[in-house]
Amino acid sequence: MRLTLRLLSSVVQRRPFYVTTPIFYVNAAPHIGHLYTAVVADAIQRFEKLIDPDCNVIFSTGTDEHGTKIQQAAAKANLAPQEYCNKISEEYRTLFKDFDVEYTDFIRTTEERHKKAVHHFWKKLVKKDYIYKAKYSGWYSVNDESFVPETHVRDELRNGEQVKVSLESGHVVEWTEETNYMFRLSAFKTHLQEWLKNDGVITPSKFQKHLVDMVQNEAYFPDISVSRPSSRVHWAIRVPDDEEQSIYVWLDALVNYLTVLGYPDEDAMIKRGRPWPADVQVIGKDILKFHGIYWPAFLMALNWPPPRRLVCHSHWTVCGAKMSKSCHNVVSPRLEPAPAPALRYMLLREATMHDDANYSQTKLINIANSELADTLGNLGSRCCGAALNPRGEFPPLHATELGELRPGVASELMDCVEALHEICYNHYTNYQFYKAVDAVIHTLHVANLFFESHKPWELRKKPECQKELDVILHITMETLRISAIILQPIIPQLSEKLLDKLQIPKDSRSWQHCVTPSWRVQGAIYETKNIQGGKFVLFPRIYTDKKQKKSVSA
Repeated sequence: MRLTLRLLSSVVQRRPFYVTTPIFYVNAAPHIGHLYTAVVADAIQRFEKLIDPDCNVIFSTGTDEHGTKIQQAAAKANLAPQEYCNKISEEYRTLFKDFDVEYTDFIRTTEERHKKAVHHFWKKLVKKDYIYKAKYSGWYSVNDESFVPETHVRDELRNGEQVKVSLESGHVVEWTEETNYMFRLSAFKTHLQEWLKNDGVITPSKFQKHLVDMVQNEAYFPDISVSRPSSRVHWAIRVPDDEEQSIYVWLDALVNYLTVLGYPDEDAMIKRGRPWPADVQVIGKDILKFHGIYWPAFLMALNWPPPRRLVCHSHWTVCGAKMSKSCHNVVSPRLEPAPAPALRYMLLREATMHDDANYSQTKLINIANSELADTLGNLGSRCCGAALNPRGEFPPLHATELGELRPGVASELMDCVEALHEICYNHYTNYQFYKAVDAVIHTLHVANLFFESHKPWELRKKPECQKELDVILHITMETLRISAIILQPIIPQLSEKLLDKLQIPKDSRSWQHCVTPSWRVQGAIYETKNIQGGKFVLFPRIYTDKKQKKSVSA
């Protein structure tokens, strides 16, 4: 209900729906964890457009290209920093295109428009006296590009050497003493506590509770360094009027969400419909502190509202361990022989947001084969194929024959289909994509059982049973139509392919078109029509063994 009211309000005010991913750090090539963040945000914006086709969506993503790690990665690759950033940033663009991530804006922190926005933001903070210069000392993590409080550092033995590491990330920290510009974070503790009293501002609730605990902990609220000496970090945006200091990479990066909207050009922001505050910002749990404490505090300092909601997800692991280059367990999204729709489906189907999900190629292939190729794809092929449907129709629903269907699985299927839109709407609005997919797959399992139990291949041999066959095919195809509409945020490419096969008009694929009246009372929604001709394979099974593929084909 809250989402529906917000949507109505947005339409009345002609305000866009603004969703973001974090901008991705280009110190290495993208892996499936980065892709997961992007497809979560994409599924959210696709659902918004599904329930409100007239909704103006701004969906921003991009790359974070400054900092010590970028300097080091570029040097290791024997490339100039800008050339290196261009290369990795383009890899993200290509990846998102291949996985149907339909962003409207792609921002890079090395762009001039972003430098202008960061300088303006910095000067505003200085003018309001929230930035001051001071000598600073503390534990600094190069990997995290951040200082770590003394209370969040522990001793650890690594490779026979005693080192200090961050409790949060596990990365090595080094003692640093330097003159920096500081931000008065301590001034915003009460404001952040008030913001976090709003239920649902961080979802899942587990992460809101975690953030509340962080805000109550004094260790997180010393004033924070927002610059580094440019002699240490030369690949960065310089502090206005002070070439000896570089702006802290996280302050630089966070401003990207405003740069996208045209900030600081007021006319440009008005032209885009004044989309701030962002409706949804999708982040990983490892950057919750930066988006749930630093970012809102920076905004509050300028009297800007914080984002309406942070959707925080857990990690993808391999054999229970977090992916990292040092562990040599990073999974590239370019997975052979699995096609892009299979990986996108598994990422959204398996992960629960609040807990880490474990990746394995065996799991990916098994899920894709059993659910995309068999449960969904094979059902579509059978009811659309010439053997059972030689007329190539989405056949009529005959009232008499519908009433004569055997009770049991037929009634169960119709009940499942009629309830599916409401069940999935609730799951989507809570960003529980796996539960929405569960509900659809359960309905498709019932549809397959319904299909098998009524033996349409035997009815096909009896001309006098044509109307009964029509009913079986109609109910099955109607189940596929509704399932395909609901699955559009999850597998847009495959959903479109199935809806095209059923010849569902482009303007009849919104959420309202899967709200099904009772067939037993009002009859069919779709009258008899032709479907797309030709052989139909929605999703070919994945084979890891070429010999196995040949034997199956034979």
